[in-house]
Amino acid sequence: MSSFIPFDRSQPYLLPPDLKSWLPADDMAHFVVAAVERVPMSAFCVPVRTGGRAQYHPRLMLALLIFSYANGLFSSRRIERATYRDIGVRFVTANLHPDHDTIATFRRTNRDAIEAAFAQVLLLAREAGLLRLGVVSIDGTKIDADASKYRSLRYDRIRALREQLAVDIAKLMDQAEHA
Repeated sequence: MSSFIPFDRSQPYLLPPDLKSWLPADDMAHFVVAAVERVPMSAFCVPVRTGGRAQYHPRLMLALLIFSYANGLFSSRRIERATYRDIGVRFVTANLHPDHDTIATFRRTNRDAIEAAFAQVLLLAREAGLLRLGVVSIDGTKIDADASKYRSLRYDRIRALREQLAVDIAKLMDQAEHA
């Protein structure tokens, strides 16, 4: 069995006393961490090491990638840099700093599992009301009610939307790979 570097997001530090206190309560980092805790890790491939430094936990790496992609960071080098500079990323990684090679290797090795987990996190965000599709206007524009025939979805339309979501996530992963 592979050993992992232990991480504890509630560990207080000297400066700042607690990374959570620097983030607003409604910051996306809190949601990403909570959502990734609900994602099953059985699909992720973790190579077994017999010696050397312990590995980063796949849950930590997944949360890092999802949070980074949601904030427009696709390059593994920029993600590595953000682990030092961005408070949200530092919170998600529990103040650990995986290098760009580790991030890129994890992404390449677990691409299918990351895509499935990303879709699952997006669906959780939709259920929680954090992800909203559509336009809100207050200038007199007519807006359909939630129960209108244009708002309700048939099963085949939901399937098409899920397939489109999978295509969009695959494009996102390709963009990250090229970055």
